[in-house]
Amino acid sequence: MTAGGALAVPRISTARVWTMLAVGVFAQTATTAFVVAPALLIPLLHLRQGVPLVQAGLLAAAPNLGLVLALVAWGAAADRFGERVVLVTGLVLTTAAALVAAAPVGSTGLGIALLVGGAASASANAASGRIVVGWFARERRGLAMGIRQMCQPLGVTIAAVTVPTIAEGAGVGAALLLPAALCGVAAVLLAIVVVDPPRADRTAEATANPYRRSGFLVRVHLVSALLVVPQFTLSTFGLLWLVGSLHWRVLPAGLLVGAAQFVGAIGRLVVGALSDRAASRVGPLRLVAVLAVAVMALLALAAGLAPAAAAVVFVVASTVSVADNGLAFTAVAEAAGTFWAGRALGVQNTGQFLAAAAVGPVVGALIAGVGFPLAFVIVAAAPALAVPLVPPRSAEHDRL
Repeated sequence: MTAGGALAVPRISTARVWTMLAVGVFAQTATTAFVVAPALLIPLLHLRQGVPLVQAGLLAAAPNLGLVLALVAWGAAADRFGERVVLVTGLVLTTAAALVAAAPVGSTGLGIALLVGGAASASANAASGRIVVGWFARERRGLAMGIRQMCQPLGVTIAAVTVPTIAEGAGVGAALLLPAALCGVAAVLLAIVVVDPPRADRTAEATANPYRRSGFLVRVHLVSALLVVPQFTLSTFGLLWLVGSLHWRVLPAGLLVGAAQFVGAIGRLVVGALSDRAASRVGPLRLVAVLAVAVMALLALAAGLAPAAAAVVFVVASTVSVADNGLAFTAVAEAAGTFWAGRALGVQNTGQFLAAAAVGPVVGALIAGVGFPLAFVIVAAAPALAVPLVPPRSAEHDRL
């Protein structure tokens, strides 16, 4: 640190900074593949091995439960000990848990290993975002965070393409060795590449609880939880809508859902870059919320459209519904500061996961009761509620 308390930034090349981002993306892609893998094993567990569907569902839910329970704790650890040690420790533990899960440990042992592995994988959620905020200048953070947020669809895609096929040919244990290997490689790369970003002096002002200063962070958390509702509505029930309501064939419907996920990932990059140009995260966040209301309402009308038109509406709606994630994540990290960013990002992710968990049963009941069009209209109420909750730009810049 300098005498005046300014940051003494280590000499890190631009290439090293982008390499850290790439390794962070790989690490969270690997942990995502581990977390989603058990859900992809349900057909084999239930149909081939006779595992009751309820038990198979519990196994599939175990990594997500562990992840949600550990997010804030890993964030606090990153605030206290730094990003590198948290990332490396978490990925090593995830690798170990995945190897145990791949062994013949029985259903109870498998469930415990998946729960522990999910909890360990939360380290990547909590600490990799801090790397972006710590090493990238503000005018590049939106784009960098958009790239970072591509890890979730990438991890799902890798697992979906590989895990069921491996399990079909070699069994459940062999299928879980793939995410174990990915996490192990990620742990090594993180240990080699990651350097903790510089921090301000540990003064009373720098370490003060940002939640006590204003309601900015709480408002962003609430907005994000509300915007998760249309996102998970489409990712959970989109295929069913296309096949059951619009009478698409399964193969083209599945391809469209996959394409929509890919376009949505690219959309995160675009929106992140837009926030850099606008020098604001909350401005584009408010725009996304408004557009989410519009596209969900339009989707309710799409049942009467031609199949091609319905496909376009679905892709646009899917893209808009995921566009907020990187914006909110960046806004939270910037507002929380270096000594609170980990905990704040943990709270941010926890709220999103809890809201996402509610979407399946609640929206499923809505669809069963009133049908897809009216259910989509009701879902549009969530982003409509989010619009007035988005903090003003003045509040955002007061925190920088």
